[in-house]
Amino acid sequence: MNGSPLFMPKLSDPQTEQEQTLQATGIVERWQAIRLRSVAIAAPLSAEDCMAQSMPDASPIKWHLAHTTWFFETFILEQFETGFQAFHTDFRVLFNSYYNGVGDKHPRPQRGLLTRPSLDTVLAYRRNVDERILQCQDQLNDARFVSLLELGMQHEQQHQELMLTDIKHLLSCNPIFPALYPVSEMRKPLPVSQNLSWQNYDACLCEIGHQGQGFSFDNEGPRHRQFLEAFQLATRLISNAEYLEFIEDGGYQNPALWLAEGWDWIQQQDLRHPLYWRYDFQQGWQEFGLYGLLPLNPQQALGHISYFEASAFASWAGARLPTEAEWEYAAQQHEIEGQLSQLFDHGWQWTSSSYSPYPGFVAAAGAVGEYNGKFMVNQYVLRGSSAFTPTGHSRITYRNFFPATARWQLTGLRLARSLAQED
Repeated sequence: MNGSPLFMPKLSDPQTEQEQTLQATGIVERWQAIRLRSVAIAAPLSAEDCMAQSMPDASPIKWHLAHTTWFFETFILEQFETGFQAFHTDFRVLFNSYYNGVGDKHPRPQRGLLTRPSLDTVLAYRRNVDERILQCQDQLNDARFVSLLELGMQHEQQHQELMLTDIKHLLSCNPIFPALYPVSEMRKPLPVSQNLSWQNYDACLCEIGHQGQGFSFDNEGPRHRQFLEAFQLATRLISNAEYLEFIEDGGYQNPALWLAEGWDWIQQQDLRHPLYWRYDFQQGWQEFGLYGLLPLNPQQALGHISYFEASAFASWAGARLPTEAEWEYAAQQHEIEGQLSQLFDHGWQWTSSSYSPYPGFVAAAGAVGEYNGKFMVNQYVLRGSSAFTPTGHSRITYRNFFPATARWQLTGLRLARSLAQED
C-alpha cells in the first residue's frame, strides 16, 4: 500500500450464489461510510492545505479525494451505468495514477501544481459520482459489480491512510509545526512493558497466505507452504526509549551496524534520528505528529523509520528483522495463544523479506490488475498495520511494501532472533 501500486484481487474467481449474497450484504452502507470518512479526514484542512504536495512520494489531499472518485467512475460507472457520460473528460488524465491501460497520466511529482480544478469542484465530483453509484444498486446481483465496489472501498481505505501520512509530512515542513487536531482529542498511547521479552517458535512446516472467505488482495496468495527454522519473536514493538538508546550509543555513527547502501544513504542525507524527531536544547527530544510538536513519549512504539534504520537497530540489539513468513506464522499462533502484543494498529513492521510473488502467483489481466506484479522489485515487505490504518482494513495476511529508504509512512519494527539447532 505504498501509494504507488494498487493491489488487486482476481475478479474472475468463481463464487457461489451464497458467497455473492454475503459479499453484497451491507456493502452499500459500508461504501457510504468509507466515502464519508475520506471527506471527514479533509474537513479540518484549508483549501491551501489540500492542494500542496510536500514531496514526490506524497500526494495532495485534493488529489486523493479526486483519484478515489475517479476509480469508481472509471472502473464501475463506465461499465455499468446506462448512457455513461464522464463528469469531466479531463479528469480521466488528471486523476489517473498508474493505469497505463486506461490512458495518459499526469506526472506524480507535479500533482501539487494542479490548482485547477478547485477543491469545491473535486467535492462536487465526489457527490456526483456517489449519486450515480447509488443509482446502480440494481447491479448488486452482478458478481463483478460487487467485486469492483469492494475493491474500490479497499482502495479508498488505502488512500485514507495515505491522506493522513501525506498531510502529516506536509505540516511537518512548516516551521510553526501546525497541528491537524487539538491535543485535547489525542488518545493516550498504550504503555509498553518495561522489559522486552521473547516468544519461542519451533522449526516447522507452516502455511501462509490468504484462504477462505473475505476480501484479500491477490498478492496475499496463493496460500503455500514455508519451512521455518526455530526462531524467537519479540513480544512487542521497539519503543521510542529503546531507539533513543541506540542513538545515544552512536548508532548513526557506527558503519559496522549498517548495510553498505544504508550507510551511504544516511551519510548523503545527514540523518541522525527518525523522520519526525527533533532535539531542542531547552526542551530535549520532541516529535511532530498530527497533534503538533510534543515532547517525545518514551513508551510509545517507534515509528517513521526506514528499512535501513530498522536493520541497523536490529544489528545493534544483537537480533535481526523477522521474515514475513515468521511474522505471519507467529500471528496465526497469537490468535490461539495470545503471546504477542502490538501486532496491529501501532506501526507497520519491517521484515527482511523482499517483496516478491508467492509461488503460483499470476497477475490478473486488464487495466484493473496491471499493478499486481510489476512493483515486486527493490522493495521490502511490512506486516501488521498502523495507527493510521482504517478500522477493519488490516488482517494477518496483508502485505504492505516500501523501498528501503521510505520513512514518511508509520513504519516501526519488531525484533527476531534465530535459535540454535539441536543435535
